[in-house]
Amino acid sequence: MADGWAADKKAYENIYIDQFVKMMDQKDFILINVHVPYYGEIALTDLLIPFNAIDQHKEDLPKDKSARIVVYCMSGPMGDIAAEKLASMGYTRVSNFQGGMMAWTQTGRNLQHRQK
Repeated sequence: MADGWAADKKAYENIYIDQFVKMMDQKDFILINVHVPYYGEIALTDLLIPFNAIDQHKEDLPKDKSARIVVYCMSGPMGDIAAEKLASMGYTRVSNFQGGMMAWTQTGRNLQHRQK
């Protein structure tokens, strides 16, 4: 996908629905919903952190910078911003679930809603 950026590798990877579903079968990563406002979340979500406030939640993030982290939003753009921020903070195994909650529900899966 040509987006006008240089051809150098992004500091994070994009993953898509098929890969994400397989990863969820043996979940061994921190899953962060970065979408604002809150519309719900994928089951087994570990953290709710607004995409534009990642750096304000350092205490919630793993101390180990090599911990596997997957972020998602409604469809992808907020996840891109959050993943880029996490990478700039030194996290080395960051993935953005492209398609996010929209892709998840399009496969017939449900979102959960936390009680506030």
